[in-house]
Amino acid sequence: MAPAAMTPVSSLSDARPVSFWLDDPGKPAPQPALTGDEHCDLLVVGGGYSGLWTALLAKERDPQREVVLIEGNEVGWAASGRNGGFCAASLTHGFANGLARWPGELEKLEELGARNLDAIEAAVARYGIDCDFERTGEIDVATKPHQVEELREMQREAEELGFGGSEFLDRDAVRAEVDSPTFLGGLYDRRGVAMLHPAKLAWGLKAACLGLGVRVYEHTRGLDLAPSGAGMAVRTPYGRVFARRVALGTNIFPSLVKRVRPYTVPVYDYALMTQPLSDEQLAAVGWKNRQGLGDSANQFHYFRITPDHRILWGGYDAIYPYGGRLSADLDHRPETYLKLAEHFFHCFPQLEGLKFSHAWGGAIDTCSRFSAFFGTAHRGKVAYAAGFTGLGVGATRFGADVMLDLLAGERTERTELEMVRSKPMPFPPEPLAWTGITVTKWSLARADENGGRRNLWLKAMDRLGLGFDS
Repeated sequence: MAPAAMTPVSSLSDARPVSFWLDDPGKPAPQPALTGDEHCDLLVVGGGYSGLWTALLAKERDPQREVVLIEGNEVGWAASGRNGGFCAASLTHGFANGLARWPGELEKLEELGARNLDAIEAAVARYGIDCDFERTGEIDVATKPHQVEELREMQREAEELGFGGSEFLDRDAVRAEVDSPTFLGGLYDRRGVAMLHPAKLAWGLKAACLGLGVRVYEHTRGLDLAPSGAGMAVRTPYGRVFARRVALGTNIFPSLVKRVRPYTVPVYDYALMTQPLSDEQLAAVGWKNRQGLGDSANQFHYFRITPDHRILWGGYDAIYPYGGRLSADLDHRPETYLKLAEHFFHCFPQLEGLKFSHAWGGAIDTCSRFSAFFGTAHRGKVAYAAGFTGLGVGATRFGADVMLDLLAGERTERTELEMVRSKPMPFPPEPLAWTGITVTKWSLARADENGGRRNLWLKAMDRLGLGFDS
């Protein structure tokens, strides 16, 4: 009897339920927890990219500044160690979102974003961070005819406004880059996105911080925040930290400034990683230039290839839990893994028989304008940045600079931006939030099936500045 053909479900039989990036024997040991009291000039709460960049840049600005960073679990364990490794220059979640929200300052935002990505590349080199940083670019691919026209229109609009840099690829050209029978066209941004190993970036930033004298405490959760004399105090399980200034990089986790909490909701995102492709499989796909890719649907997939020739395949099935509940139980969703596997083999039928080695998920800090927001509290002694909405690998460094500017009370080209001075619309209480997000997700799926036509609900969301695209 002939062996049974491989099916999407059987491709998941060996998938480990852990982030591929974090499943690394070279993972550094955690720093000890804080026991007792600490005193410092700047306390950074959160050991993901946002907090790590803030601590690092604070020491670069003033090497004498005493900086303490506390992390409730281990550095890089959450979104910073579970994302796809796309490090984009865009600070606005793409050109279209920036144009819709801040047309008058988009030129400045694009310039700042490009400089920010250059600075990340320079920091990776300066500190010797071995995180597989590659300036490969990204292709937005069209898989339906209406998406081809949308990409052409996006390129035309950008060029008319003086923003070049993206190259339109027809069906043959895009399939010459990466071969899928589903690809009908693409828009290739060759310089605006880098690929990297996200966990190694976090671990490398931690090492750089320690090397500059930042005192890092892991397994040290910030429990509450209160004024203390001329500064602030943060209580932890085994002590307190007294600081002149505090920067909050907690993102999806409940902010120690409670009024900030309604501005973000957790949306769970999931990803698969394949086993390494054989030489024959690699030739069948033809993925030579190592770009990141994302399809152009409202409910989209993002995918990239690693240095050891694995393919990461994620996205599409974004899940909002009722009440914004954060739970480790939501980090895995077998029905989503199966859906992703089915979509993967639809995209790459020539890879039938390939199996997945890892499957994982995690929460994205989502805000209603799809790009970060910033602010201060306690008379300027506390600053925060949050709401990166899945684009934090690069933009968190910019957010760190904004927080440090705000804490210094400085007027800079960053703090003068409307993007920095304004806030997104907060999410309503339940059950309105769950109902609205559920209806929006259903409407986006309908638009994908109806040539991109947005229904009355989505048009109303657009008018309110809540034009979700995933």
